[in-house]
Amino acid sequence: MGGEEFTRDPGHWLRRLSPDEWIRAALGELARAEKAWAVGQVRAGVVGVKRAAGMALNAALLVEPDDSWGRTYIEHVEALAVDTRVPEAVRAASRSVLDATPPSGEIVRLRTPRAHAPVIEAARDVIAHAWAVVKRHDEAPSD
Repeated sequence: MGGEEFTRDPGHWLRRLSPDEWIRAALGELARAEKAWAVGQVRAGVVGVKRAAGMALNAALLVEPDDSWGRTYIEHVEALAVDTRVPEAVRAASRSVLDATPPSGEIVRLRTPRAHAPVIEAARDVIAHAWAVVKRHDEAPSD
């Protein structure tokens, strides 16, 4: 992380994992979400993609702290969706993740097995953005 070493704090909501560990956790969460969606567990898939994107953004927050991103996974994704410092493609991916909704009420929606693919890809884009932020700081010269 540039000239700054990561200090783990198991009791702190953000510092309990390192940036790389947050990215790995996000990828694991995304894999579980994709599997859930593939077997028709849409609600678990939707929740999983949102968690995955937010987990990855925890990694970015460790290297580029920003109080305006809030503390929850959803707050992170909401903040990224409107953050003009990031490319429009990243903001759009964040909005796609946020727009994913589980089925509600009595209405039965017929979904094709790959209907969730754009949301999964959007979450991957958010995770890739967070990874790029982390790696940019890994390569930064020490002061």
